[in-house]
Amino acid sequence: PLFQELENASLQMKVSETIKSASSRMLDAFVDSVFQFVDQPLLPSERNFAPVEEIGNAVEVGCVEGEIPADFPEGVYVRNGSNPLYGGLKSTISVFGRSSHIWVEGEGMLHALYFTKTADNNWKLSYKNKFVESETFKLETKMNKPGFLPATEGDPSAVLAGFLLNTLRFGIVNKILSNTSIFEHAGKFYSIAENYLAQEINISGLETLGNWDFGGAWGRPFTAHPKVCYPQYFRKLNRFLRASILQILVLNYDIQKAPGSGELVIIGVDGVKPYYVVGVVSADGKRLNHKVDLNMSRSRLIHEVGATEK
Repeated sequence: PLFQELENASLQMKVSETIKSASSRMLDAFVDSVFQFVDQPLLPSERNFAPVEEIGNAVEVGCVEGEIPADFPEGVYVRNGSNPLYGGLKSTISVFGRSSHIWVEGEGMLHALYFTKTADNNWKLSYKNKFVESETFKLETKMNKPGFLPATEGDPSAVLAGFLLNTLRFGIVNKILSNTSIFEHAGKFYSIAENYLAQEINISGLETLGNWDFGGAWGRPFTAHPKVCYPQYFRKLNRFLRASILQILVLNYDIQKAPGSGELVIIGVDGVKPYYVVGVVSADGKRLNHKVDLNMSRSRLIHEVGATEK
Protein backbone atom coordinates (compact mmCIF):
# COMPACT_ATOMS: atom_id res chain seq x y z
CA PRO A 1 0.00 0.00 0.00
CA LEU A 2 2.83 2.41 0.80
CA PHE A 3 4.45 1.92 -2.61
CA GLN A 4 1.05 2.33 -4.25
CA GLU A 5 0.52 5.64 -2.43
CA LEU A 6 3.97 6.85 -3.50
CA GLU A 7 3.26 5.92 -7.10
CA ASN A 8 -0.08 7.75 -6.96
CA ALA A 9 1.56 10.84 -5.44
CA SER A 10 4.25 10.80 -8.14
CA LEU A 11 1.59 10.49 -10.85
CA GLN A 12 -0.37 13.40 -9.36
CA MET A 13 2.77 15.56 -9.36
CA LYS A 14 3.48 14.72 -13.01
CA VAL A 15 -0.12 15.52 -13.98
CA SER A 16 0.07 18.83 -12.08
CA GLU A 17 3.36 19.75 -13.79
CA THR A 18 1.91 18.81 -17.20
CA ILE A 19 -1.15 21.00 -16.62
CA LYS A 20 1.02 23.88 -15.44
CA SER A 21 3.32 23.55 -18.45
CA ALA A 22 0.35 23.41 -20.84
CA SER A 23 -1.20 26.50 -19.23
CA SER A 24 2.10 28.36 -19.55
CA ARG A 25 2.39 27.45 -23.24
CA MET A 26 -1.20 28.57 -23.86
CA LEU A 27 -0.53 31.94 -22.21
CA ASP A 28 2.66 32.38 -24.24
CA ALA A 29 0.80 31.51 -27.45
CA PHE A 30 -1.95 33.99 -26.58
CA VAL A 31 0.56 36.80 -25.99
CA ASP A 32 2.45 35.98 -29.20
CA SER A 33 -0.75 36.03 -31.26
CA VAL A 34 -2.41 39.10 -29.72
CA PHE A 35 0.47 41.47 -28.86
CA GLN A 36 2.95 42.99 -31.29
CA PHE A 37 6.17 44.41 -29.84
CA VAL A 38 7.45 47.53 -31.63
CA ASP A 39 10.52 49.66 -30.98
CA GLN A 40 10.07 53.08 -29.45
CA PRO A 41 11.78 55.65 -31.69
CA LEU A 42 14.68 57.66 -30.30
CA LEU A 43 14.64 61.43 -30.62
CA PRO A 44 17.84 63.01 -32.02
CA SER A 45 18.70 64.24 -28.52
CA GLU A 46 18.38 60.69 -27.15
CA ARG A 47 20.62 58.83 -29.58
CA ASN A 48 23.61 59.07 -27.27
CA PHE A 49 21.59 56.99 -24.79
CA ALA A 50 20.76 54.17 -27.20
CA PRO A 51 21.49 50.68 -25.84
CA VAL A 52 24.87 49.09 -26.49
CA GLU A 53 26.06 45.49 -26.62
CA GLU A 54 28.27 43.75 -24.08
CA ILE A 55 31.88 43.82 -25.26
CA GLY A 56 33.02 40.67 -23.44
CA ASN A 57 36.52 40.90 -22.00
CA ALA A 58 37.89 44.23 -20.81
CA VAL A 59 39.60 46.33 -23.50
CA GLU A 60 42.54 48.65 -23.00
CA VAL A 61 41.85 52.36 -23.43
CA GLY A 62 44.63 53.56 -25.71
CA CYS A 63 43.85 57.25 -26.06
CA VAL A 64 43.67 59.56 -23.05
CA GLU A 65 43.07 63.26 -23.57
CA GLY A 66 44.90 65.24 -20.95
CA GLU A 67 46.99 63.79 -18.14
CA ILE A 68 46.19 61.63 -15.12
CA PRO A 69 47.81 63.11 -11.98
CA ALA A 70 50.70 61.06 -10.63
CA ASP A 71 49.10 60.81 -7.18
CA PHE A 72 45.71 59.75 -8.56
CA PRO A 73 44.66 56.54 -6.73
CA GLU A 74 44.36 53.21 -8.48
CA GLY A 75 40.84 51.85 -8.58
CA VAL A 76 37.69 51.64 -10.65
CA TYR A 77 35.09 54.16 -11.77
CA VAL A 78 31.79 52.36 -12.34
CA ARG A 79 28.39 53.62 -13.38
CA ASN A 80 25.01 51.97 -13.79
CA GLY A 81 22.27 52.82 -16.26
CA SER A 82 19.35 51.59 -18.32
CA ASN A 83 20.32 49.48 -21.33
CA PRO A 84 17.21 47.73 -22.70
CA LEU A 85 17.48 44.29 -24.23
CA TYR A 86 16.59 43.65 -27.87
CA GLY A 87 17.37 47.04 -29.32
CA GLY A 88 15.62 49.46 -27.01
CA LEU A 89 12.46 50.25 -25.09
CA LYS A 90 9.32 48.62 -26.45
CA SER A 91 5.65 49.36 -26.96
CA THR A 92 2.97 46.78 -27.63
CA ILE A 93 0.00 47.06 -29.95
CA SER A 94 -2.99 44.78 -29.42
CA VAL A 95 -6.77 44.63 -29.38
CA PHE A 96 -6.50 46.14 -25.89
CA GLY A 97 -4.74 49.24 -27.23
CA ARG A 98 -1.15 50.40 -26.86
CA SER A 99 1.14 50.29 -23.83
CA SER A 100 4.74 51.45 -23.55
CA HIS A 101 7.81 51.30 -21.40
CA ILE A 102 8.86 54.61 -19.89
CA TRP A 103 12.38 56.02 -20.00
CA VAL A 104 13.47 54.65 -16.60
CA GLU A 105 12.81 51.06 -17.66
CA GLY A 106 15.40 48.82 -19.26
CA GLU A 107 17.90 46.33 -17.90
CA GLY A 108 20.80 47.63 -15.84
CA MET A 109 24.23 47.69 -17.44
CA LEU A 110 27.43 48.39 -15.54
CA HIS A 111 30.23 50.36 -17.23
CA ALA A 112 33.60 50.15 -15.47
CA LEU A 113 36.82 52.07 -16.13
CA TYR A 114 39.79 50.51 -14.32
CA PHE A 115 42.81 52.63 -13.34
CA THR A 116 45.96 50.57 -12.68
CA LYS A 117 49.68 51.31 -12.72
CA THR A 118 52.23 49.18 -14.54
CA ALA A 119 55.57 48.04 -13.12
CA ASP A 120 57.26 51.11 -14.61
CA ASN A 121 54.71 53.40 -12.90
CA ASN A 122 52.72 54.26 -16.03
CA TRP A 123 48.95 54.38 -16.08
CA LYS A 124 46.97 51.61 -17.73
CA LEU A 125 43.25 52.12 -18.34
CA SER A 126 40.80 49.40 -19.31
CA TYR A 127 37.05 49.39 -19.91
CA LYS A 128 34.42 46.67 -19.48
CA ASN A 129 30.65 46.61 -19.53
CA LYS A 130 28.19 43.93 -18.48
CA PHE A 131 24.47 43.52 -17.89
CA VAL A 132 23.24 43.07 -14.33
CA GLU A 133 21.96 39.51 -14.62
CA SER A 134 18.75 39.64 -12.61
CA GLU A 135 16.28 36.76 -12.66
CA THR A 136 14.09 38.50 -15.25
CA PHE A 137 17.14 39.30 -17.39
CA LYS A 138 18.06 35.61 -17.43
CA LEU A 139 14.45 34.68 -18.18
CA GLU A 140 14.16 36.98 -21.22
CA THR A 141 17.59 36.09 -22.59
CA LYS A 142 16.58 32.43 -22.39
CA MET A 143 13.39 33.28 -24.31
CA ASN A 144 15.56 35.14 -26.87
CA LYS A 145 12.84 37.76 -27.34
CA PRO A 146 10.89 40.35 -25.32
CA GLY A 147 8.60 38.65 -22.83
CA PHE A 148 7.28 41.19 -20.34
CA LEU A 149 4.44 43.34 -21.66
CA PRO A 150 4.77 47.07 -20.88
CA ALA A 151 2.51 47.74 -17.90
CA THR A 152 3.36 51.30 -16.90
CA GLU A 153 2.01 53.73 -19.48
CA GLY A 154 -0.61 53.61 -22.22
CA ASP A 155 -4.26 52.78 -22.80
CA PRO A 156 -5.82 51.62 -19.51
CA SER A 157 -7.05 48.31 -20.93
CA ALA A 158 -3.63 47.55 -22.44
CA VAL A 159 -1.83 48.41 -19.19
CA LEU A 160 -4.26 46.21 -17.22
CA ALA A 161 -3.79 43.34 -19.68
CA GLY A 162 -0.01 43.65 -19.33
CA PHE A 163 -0.32 43.74 -15.54
CA LEU A 164 -2.43 40.56 -15.43
CA LEU A 165 -0.57 38.58 -18.10
CA ASN A 166 2.87 39.37 -16.67
CA THR A 167 1.67 38.23 -13.25
CA LEU A 168 0.20 35.01 -14.62
CA ARG A 169 3.23 34.18 -16.77
CA PHE A 170 6.12 35.34 -14.60
CA GLY A 171 4.74 35.91 -11.11
CA ILE A 172 5.59 39.64 -11.10
CA VAL A 173 4.24 42.70 -12.91
CA ASN A 174 7.44 44.37 -14.13
CA LYS A 175 11.00 43.34 -14.81
CA ILE A 176 13.74 43.62 -12.19
CA LEU A 177 15.56 46.68 -13.49
CA SER A 178 18.64 47.11 -11.24
CA ASN A 179 19.63 50.12 -13.35
CA THR A 180 19.70 53.13 -11.01
CA SER A 181 22.74 53.01 -8.77
CA ILE A 182 25.75 51.04 -7.61
CA PHE A 183 27.05 51.39 -4.07
CA GLU A 184 29.61 49.88 -1.71
CA HIS A 185 29.11 48.58 1.81
CA ALA A 186 31.57 46.59 3.92
CA GLY A 187 33.88 46.08 0.96
CA LYS A 188 31.18 44.64 -1.31
CA PHE A 189 29.39 46.26 -4.24
CA TYR A 190 25.71 46.25 -5.10
CA SER A 191 23.57 47.24 -8.07
CA ILE A 192 20.07 48.48 -7.35
CA ALA A 193 16.84 50.06 -8.57
CA GLU A 194 13.79 51.04 -6.53
CA ASN A 195 11.65 48.04 -7.50
CA TYR A 196 13.63 45.09 -6.12
CA LEU A 197 16.38 43.82 -3.86
CA ALA A 198 20.00 44.87 -4.32
CA GLN A 199 22.16 42.58 -6.48
CA GLU A 200 25.70 41.85 -5.30
CA ILE A 201 28.35 42.50 -7.97
CA ASN A 202 31.90 41.21 -8.37
CA ILE A 203 33.59 44.53 -9.12
CA SER A 204 36.58 42.89 -10.84
CA GLY A 205 34.59 41.17 -13.59
CA LEU A 206 31.12 42.75 -13.08
CA GLU A 207 29.47 39.36 -12.61
CA THR A 208 26.16 39.30 -10.73
CA LEU A 209 26.52 37.18 -7.58
CA GLY A 210 22.92 37.16 -6.33
CA ASN A 211 20.34 39.02 -4.26
CA TRP A 212 21.29 40.78 -1.01
CA ASP A 213 18.43 39.89 1.34
CA PHE A 214 20.26 39.12 4.62
CA GLY A 215 19.24 35.48 4.65
CA GLY A 216 15.62 36.26 3.77
CA ALA A 217 15.19 38.93 6.46
CA TRP A 218 14.51 41.64 3.84
CA GLY A 219 12.04 40.57 1.17
CA ARG A 220 10.91 43.83 -0.39
CA PRO A 221 12.20 46.68 -2.60
CA PHE A 222 15.39 48.43 -1.55
CA THR A 223 16.13 52.14 -1.87
CA ALA A 224 18.62 53.00 -4.62
CA HIS A 225 20.49 55.46 -2.37
CA PRO A 226 21.00 54.02 1.15
CA LYS A 227 22.92 56.07 3.70
CA VAL A 228 25.58 55.24 6.27
CA CYS A 229 24.74 56.42 9.80
CA TYR A 230 26.56 59.38 11.26
CA PRO A 231 27.87 58.28 14.68
CA GLN A 232 26.38 61.21 16.60
CA TYR A 233 22.91 60.24 15.34
CA PHE A 234 23.14 56.50 15.81
CA ARG A 235 22.08 56.17 19.46
CA LYS A 236 18.98 58.24 18.81
CA LEU A 237 18.29 56.28 15.62
CA ASN A 238 18.32 53.04 17.59
CA ARG A 239 15.91 54.52 20.13
CA PHE A 240 13.63 55.84 17.38
CA LEU A 241 13.54 52.43 15.70
CA ARG A 242 12.67 50.65 18.93
CA ALA A 243 9.82 53.12 19.39
CA SER A 244 8.71 52.56 15.76
CA ILE A 245 9.33 56.24 15.00
CA LEU A 246 11.85 57.49 12.46
CA GLN A 247 11.81 60.78 10.65
CA ILE A 248 12.84 60.46 7.02
CA LEU A 249 14.22 63.46 5.18
CA VAL A 250 14.29 63.38 1.39
CA LEU A 251 17.73 64.61 0.36
CA ASN A 252 19.69 64.92 -2.86
CA TYR A 253 23.10 63.45 -2.18
CA ASP A 254 24.79 60.15 -2.80
CA ILE A 255 26.06 57.59 -0.31
CA GLN A 256 28.25 59.26 2.31
CA LYS A 257 30.63 57.37 4.54
CA ALA A 258 31.31 58.56 8.06
CA PRO A 259 33.45 57.18 10.90
CA GLY A 260 31.60 55.54 13.74
CA SER A 261 29.04 52.76 13.54
CA GLY A 262 29.20 52.32 9.76
CA GLU A 263 25.70 50.84 9.72
CA LEU A 264 23.56 51.35 6.64
CA VAL A 265 20.05 52.86 6.64
CA ILE A 266 17.73 51.49 3.95
CA ILE A 267 14.07 51.94 3.13
CA GLY A 268 11.72 49.76 1.10
CA VAL A 269 8.76 51.39 -0.67
CA ASP A 270 5.93 49.26 -2.01
CA GLY A 271 2.52 49.76 -3.60
CA VAL A 272 0.82 47.56 -1.00
CA LYS A 273 0.97 47.60 2.79
CA PRO A 274 3.33 47.99 4.51
CA TYR A 275 4.10 50.98 2.27
CA TYR A 276 7.35 52.06 3.97
CA VAL A 277 9.71 49.86 5.92
CA VAL A 278 13.01 51.15 7.32
CA GLY A 279 15.94 48.85 7.98
CA VAL A 280 19.40 49.18 9.50
CA VAL A 281 22.10 46.89 8.12
CA SER A 282 25.10 45.90 10.24
CA ALA A 283 28.48 47.48 9.51
CA ASP A 284 29.77 44.16 8.15
CA GLY A 285 26.76 43.82 5.82
CA LYS A 286 25.84 40.37 7.13
CA ARG A 287 22.79 41.14 9.27
CA LEU A 288 19.66 43.23 9.27
CA ASN A 289 19.84 44.73 12.77
CA HIS A 290 16.51 46.58 12.72
CA LYS A 291 13.36 46.62 10.61
CA VAL A 292 10.25 48.69 11.28
CA ASP A 293 7.05 49.62 9.46
CA LEU A 294 6.54 53.41 9.45
CA ASN A 295 2.74 52.88 9.28
CA MET A 296 2.20 55.36 6.46
CA SER A 297 -1.38 55.67 5.20
CA ARG A 298 -0.47 55.53 1.51
CA SER A 299 2.44 54.85 -0.81
CA ARG A 300 4.63 57.48 -2.43
CA LEU A 301 8.02 56.86 -3.97
CA ILE A 302 10.97 58.09 -1.91
CA HIS A 303 14.07 58.11 -4.08
CA GLU A 304 16.52 59.47 -1.48
CA VAL A 305 16.70 58.86 2.24
CA GLY A 306 18.65 60.34 5.13
CA ALA A 307 18.46 59.91 8.91
CA THR A 308 18.47 63.01 11.13
CA GLU A 309 18.47 63.67 14.87
CA LYS A 310 14.92 65.03 14.84
